[in-house]
Amino acid sequence: HDKEEPTKHIFYVIVSGEAPEQPVVSVKSGNVFEKRLIEKYIADNGKDPINNEEMTVEDLIDIKSTPETVKPRPPKLSSVPSLLSALQNEWDSVMLESFTLKQQYQQVRQELSHALYQNDAATRVIARMKKERDSAREALANVQAHLGTAVAAPAEATKEESMDVDASALPEDVDAKIAATGEELRQNRRNKKKPPVEFASVEAVKEYAEIKNIPSLHAARPAGITALDVNESGSIILTGGNDKHVLVYNKDEDKVIANLTGHTKKVTAVKFRGQQEQNDVLLSASADKHVRVWVADEKKGYKLGHNINAHKGEAMDISVHPSKDYFVSAGLDSKWSLYDFETAKPIVEVFDTEVEAGFHSIEFHPDGMILGAGTGNGVLQMWDARSQQIAARFEGHAGKVGALAFSENGYILASASEDNLVKIWDLRKLANTKTFTLDENYKVNALSFDNYGQYLAIGGTDLRVVKAKDGSAIATYNDNDKSEITGIHWTPLAHGLMCSSLDRSVRVYGAPSN
Repeated sequence: HDKEEPTKHIFYVIVSGEAPEQPVVSVKSGNVFEKRLIEKYIADNGKDPINNEEMTVEDLIDIKSTPETVKPRPPKLSSVPSLLSALQNEWDSVMLESFTLKQQYQQVRQELSHALYQNDAATRVIARMKKERDSAREALANVQAHLGTAVAAPAEATKEESMDVDASALPEDVDAKIAATGEELRQNRRNKKKPPVEFASVEAVKEYAEIKNIPSLHAARPAGITALDVNESGSIILTGGNDKHVLVYNKDEDKVIANLTGHTKKVTAVKFRGQQEQNDVLLSASADKHVRVWVADEKKGYKLGHNINAHKGEAMDISVHPSKDYFVSAGLDSKWSLYDFETAKPIVEVFDTEVEAGFHSIEFHPDGMILGAGTGNGVLQMWDARSQQIAARFEGHAGKVGALAFSENGYILASASEDNLVKIWDLRKLANTKTFTLDENYKVNALSFDNYGQYLAIGGTDLRVVKAKDGSAIATYNDNDKSEITGIHWTPLAHGLMCSSLDRSVRVYGAPSN
């Protein structure tokens, strides 16, 4: 040819039988090999594979070709049927890959949907927690406002999420009544002066002795008075006992005027409504889970007005709101409920699932705006009565808080637990200001401030009186003869004390007559 056409050099390797990628020639035999294969053979055998002569890598010469070696077309693609077969295989591979991609796509969609659901749930939880936080801040602000102290304003809330959040509130008329009563009593307390000159001095309290003993109240088996309340004048005494009975006793006439039966287990608390001097409405709570409302009756003195199936656990305590229109009960089912006296139906019921051991004591603040609750796990809770939100928690007791009492000044609270500790709390500072440990194995069942908040009476193993300000001891009374004191009541101006005990007696302490 006049002009030589470019050629594609094709080498066939002896070892592999395929066109080489890096061809080399052996100086020993003159054959062409694939470089990587012959180098491996030499490393293993040290000989030329054709003539078995001794051979090293230096005996290989690289072959340079232009253009680069091109692999020949496989024989199987040299006909139409083989091409169709190859195309079919490629189509099957594409379809399989497409199916796999669809599966992965569905899986990714499910994962994305799950992630979006979790995000939505988390957003709802955050919104609920923000709502509860704001409600707690508002409750704390209301509490401290009624105690005459300032509280830092909460930070501005972020944009409110548009979703429903659980909330509970009192009916408007009840809320208005509690608010008006609280404001009126707070103003009265501000105008209240120091104790008058007739108020009992420390020296007088030290000289108190037992001036009256009312024995043999309630049945002998099982014996014991478990709860005590006294009307405002001190003439009518209300007691509950281990014998499941509620007694109404006229101290001036020295006689029982009503023996109320119906509870099926021991009575845990009794209260006067406090609305009238004679024929007042009575309350009793029992370990039978019921709260009973007793009303005056011409024939029997008193009769059952309402029997409230109040709790799923033992009903432990009751307290009357200062307005005298409402009362509250608390029980071991971790619930407290606010009731209307007229209907005895619950206005609101509050469950606290964090209180596993239930409520053991409950008491309204003198203004009726705060509700103090002692729990079985040693925590003292301050609830905003209007919003049913916890405004503060006080910790420090190791056992159940079975007794608590608010001072009439409105900002001092005393609490006692089965770890024989009595703690004084300042509600303005939300702090424990005084703790005193009683004798080892001393049991505290009742606490009571006088109506000017000067003295604190402690009832349990014995009856003690201490200064409310610093807890310093004033007097100790041991006339109960090792029978536990279960209830305490101060007479007006701290001129005397009444206490009930498990020996079925009510004792009256005061200045001995000359």
